Amino acid sequence: MDIQNAVALVTGANRGLGRHLAAELLKRGAKKVYAGARRPDSVDLPGAVPLQLDITDPASVAQAAKSAPDVTLLINNAGVSTHVGLIDGDLADIRLEMETHYFGSLGVTRAFAPVLTANGGGAILNVLSVLSWVHYPSYGGYGAAKAAELAMTNVIRQELAPAGIDVTALHVGYMDTDMADYVDSANKVDPAWVAGLALDGVAARALEVVADDTSRGARAALSGPLDQLYPGLPAAR
Repeated sequence: MDIQNAVALVTGANRGLGRHLAAELLKRGAKKVYAGARRPDSVDLPGAVPLQLDITDPASVAQAAKSAPDVTLLINNAGVSTHVGLIDGDLADIRLEMETHYFGSLGVTRAFAPVLTANGGGAILNVLSVLSWVHYPSYGGYGAAKAAELAMTNVIRQELAPAGIDVTALHVGYMDTDMADYVDSANKVDPAWVAGLALDGVAARALEVVADDTSRGARAALSGPLDQLYPGLPAAR
């Protein structure tokens, strides 16, 4: 995809990776960048067009699609992390993770797929995670939701290809953002760098962008025995 000719919408663009993605799009000369946020007054990026968008609210999503009819690049970035456990965690938090990462991103995609198609095709970037592939108790709800979003990504990639819409998946571990402010900086990567890699992938029509060593290691280990991914499991007998 030609980024310079793109009209982009980034969900969750008021902070974190979303803001870096919007900034990188502007830096690369995108025609227009809609910065989606639940509170558009929280968007402080010069050059971006604030757009009210709560991806968990179907009415908000529908209105956003009407307000941004020229979009050719959709970036599903908005997310939440509740650190909820699956056995004894609050079910409302588990539902929030799924409503946001899976149903929310799917809802935005369903609303904007006709927009992209009417504009001659385009691209979608889904911001996933290493936790789309590997899953741990402290991220039970998040991992389940991201795994569902990965499955959705693989399906819509096939469904939207005839319309000339590419779908790229971004996998990354910890980034230096508010969502990972509790993680030691040595274990985090620069979100501005990740944004650049992600847009390079979109421009190259890549199916996926595996951004960091953590994600590359997890992907490579998927074909091995489960006790390599989850060392705490009982040894095989």
